[in-house]
Amino acid sequence: MNPSILQTPIDYLKGVGPNRADLLRTELGVHTYQDLINLFPNRYIDKTRYYKINELQRNNADVQVIGKITSLKTVEQKRGKRLVATFVDDTGQMELVWFRGHKWIRESIKINQPYVIFGKTNWFNGFSMPHPEMELLEEHEKSLRTAMQPVYPSTEKLTNKGITNKVINKIMQQLFVETKARFFDTLSAELLDELKLISKSKALFNIHFPQSQELLAKAQYRLKFEELFYIQLQLISKNLTRKNKIKGFNFDQVGTLFNTFYAEHLPFKLTNAQKRVIKEIRNDLGSNAQMNRLLQGDVGSGKTIVALMSMLLAIDNGFQACLVAPTEILSQQHYNGILELVKPLNIKVKLLTGSSKSSERKEIHEALENGELQILIGTHAILEDKVLFKNLGLAIIDEQHRFGVAQRAKLWRKNNIPPHILVMTATPIPRTLAMSLYGDLDISVIDELPPGRKAIKTVHRYDSNRLKVFRFIKDEIEKGRQIYVVYPLIQESEKLDYKDLMDGYESIVREFPQPTYQISIVHGQMKPADKDYEMERFVNGDTQIMVATTVIEVGVNVPNASVMIIESAERFGLSQLHQLRGRVGRGAEQSFCILMTGHKLSNDSKTRLETMTRTNDGFEIAEVDLKLRGPGDLMGTQQSGVLNLKIADIIKDNEILKSARYYALRILKEDSSLAMEKNKIIRYTYQMLIKHKNIWNYIS
Repeated sequence: MNPSILQTPIDYLKGVGPNRADLLRTELGVHTYQDLINLFPNRYIDKTRYYKINELQRNNADVQVIGKITSLKTVEQKRGKRLVATFVDDTGQMELVWFRGHKWIRESIKINQPYVIFGKTNWFNGFSMPHPEMELLEEHEKSLRTAMQPVYPSTEKLTNKGITNKVINKIMQQLFVETKARFFDTLSAELLDELKLISKSKALFNIHFPQSQELLAKAQYRLKFEELFYIQLQLISKNLTRKNKIKGFNFDQVGTLFNTFYAEHLPFKLTNAQKRVIKEIRNDLGSNAQMNRLLQGDVGSGKTIVALMSMLLAIDNGFQACLVAPTEILSQQHYNGILELVKPLNIKVKLLTGSSKSSERKEIHEALENGELQILIGTHAILEDKVLFKNLGLAIIDEQHRFGVAQRAKLWRKNNIPPHILVMTATPIPRTLAMSLYGDLDISVIDELPPGRKAIKTVHRYDSNRLKVFRFIKDEIEKGRQIYVVYPLIQESEKLDYKDLMDGYESIVREFPQPTYQISIVHGQMKPADKDYEMERFVNGDTQIMVATTVIEVGVNVPNASVMIIESAERFGLSQLHQLRGRVGRGAEQSFCILMTGHKLSNDSKTRLETMTRTNDGFEIAEVDLKLRGPGDLMGTQQSGVLNLKIADIIKDNEILKSARYYALRILKEDSSLAMEKNKIIRYTYQMLIKHKNIWNYIS
C-alpha cells in the first residue's frame, strides 16, 4: 500500500463528508486517515462467546461466563462493606463483587442456578468482576446477541450530533476497505521474531475488529510496545549522540581543593549513596563527553555536598561553576550554605539575583569575565545574556521542573563548548516516568539519609482533636523547639484562603498569647521586605510559631523547627505534602508532621493521607502520586507533551516500557546510526517520525 494514502484528509472518506469531518477534527483531533486508524477503542464489549474461567485473560475486556453462584458473604472493609459471591464453572472459580445495592442483590440471587454473567474482569490473586450484569441462562437463551464491539472515545457534542459509536465503527470499516487493510510494518523482522509480535496489519485489524480475546491481547501488546519503543529510541539516541558528538571539558585532575575538602572539612561522613553518586559524576567529568545527569534525592539527603564537591572538581581543573535555583530564598540558602562550607578553602563565591544592586552586578560581571570569581550562585538572573563567564565548566540546576528546556539551553550558550550539566531535584520522580521524561539524561539517586537523622513521625488528626494538638505544640515550645503551621493556597479562591489563614492566625494568637509566645505570619499578599523580615525573625529564633501559606515549601532551613502542622491537608497534593514535611527533621531532635483535616474526605484524599502516615520514602510517595494523578498532571504542561500516548499507559504498561527500553538500547549499541540492512525499517520509521514530530503519525 502507498503510505501517502494515509495522509488523505478525513473529508474524502466515504460516509464522512464536510460536516462530520469538522466534528471529527475539533472533537477527536482526527484530520487524516492516519489519525483515524490511530483512534483506538477504549474498551470492548464481547458477547460473541462464553468464556470458561480458566480461559480469562488479564486484559480488562468485558466478557461473558456461564456458571453458578455457590455462596454469598459480606466483607467488612475500611469504608463500608462489600458483598462477595463465589461463582464457579467446571474449570475454576472467581468472585463477583458488589459495593452497593446489597439488600436487593441478596434477595434476587438464586444459589446454584445457571447464570450468564457479563462485565469487566479484574485480576488480583484471581479474577473478580465488580457489579456484573446477570441473567438466568434460560432467560438469556431467549434474547438476541451481537458480536464483540469496540467502544471508541467520544464527546457529548459528537453524540448530540449523531456521531455515535456505531457511526465511528462504520467509518472505521470503510477505512479498512479503502486501504485494503494493508499496512507496512514498522519493526524489524528480528524484533517481530524474537518477541513473537504479530504484524502491523494484523495488529491494526484486531485492535479495531478483534477476532478473539487472544488476538486482541496480542494486538494491544504489539502497538503498546511499538509506541514505547520509538519514544525510547528517540531519547536514547539523543543521549548517545550527545555523548559521541558533543565534546565536554575533560576534568582529569582530582586536585588540591577537592582532596583537602574531602580529607579535612567535610561537616559529616558521606553516606554510601553520596559516595556512589560522586563517583558517577567524576566518571562523567573525566570522560571527554559532556555530562548531562539528573541527581534525585529526597529532602535532606545531602545533595548540596555532592553539588559542591562537583564544583570543586571544576575549579581544580581551572574552570568556573554556577548553581541556578528557582527562587531568591533558595539561592540565598545555597549561597549561605556553600559560603560556610568553603570558608577554609579561600574560594571566591558570589550571589546574583533579581534584587542584586547594580554596583554589585558590575563587580560580579567583571570578576566572572576575568576568571577571578570561581562559583556563582543565583536565580534566573544568571541566565541573562549579559552574564558572561571566562570559562564555565559546570552548571548545576536545582529543581529542574521549574526550568524549561529553553532556559537550560541558555547555559549551554555561555561557552563555545557547552558546560557539564547537573540537574538536581528533591521531587522524587518514579522510575517509569524518569525513563520516559528524562530518558536522555543519566540518572543518579541518593537513596539514604545522613546518619543521625531521625525519621519524621507523621500523624493524621481531625479538626475535632485541635485542643490536643495545641497542647502538644505548647510542650514542644517548652522544650525550645519551633513550629510551622501551613495553610493551603489555591489561586481560584485567594479570598477564601486569606480568610482561612487569618482565622487560623487569630485562633493561634488567642491560644498562644504574647508575651509568652511570639508568632510570625507570612503570606502571598505581603510585601517582599515584610516577608523577609518575618522569615528572618523565625530563622533567628525570635518567634516560636510561623503561620504561613505554602511560600515556605521550598528550601527554608530551620534545624530547630521540629513540628509541621498542615491545615486542610486534604487540599494539598502528595508531592506538596511530602515537600512541606521535609521542612522539619533537619536537626538531631525527633520531628513531627501533623496533617489536619475535616471529617469529609474523598477517596483520593484518604489515599494521600494514608500514604503520608505510612511512609517517608519519597520514591514510594511519587509512585502513589503518579497512580492518582497520571503522568501529564505530575510533570506540568511543559513536559507532559512527551507523553501524549495513544495506546500505552506509562503506569500499567511498566513491564512493556522496560522491555521497549532494553531493545532500543540494544539496537543502538550495536548500530547507533541504524545503518544495518536489518534495521532499515526502523531507520525509515524513525526518520519519518522525527520529520513529522508526532511519534504516531508515521507508525503505520
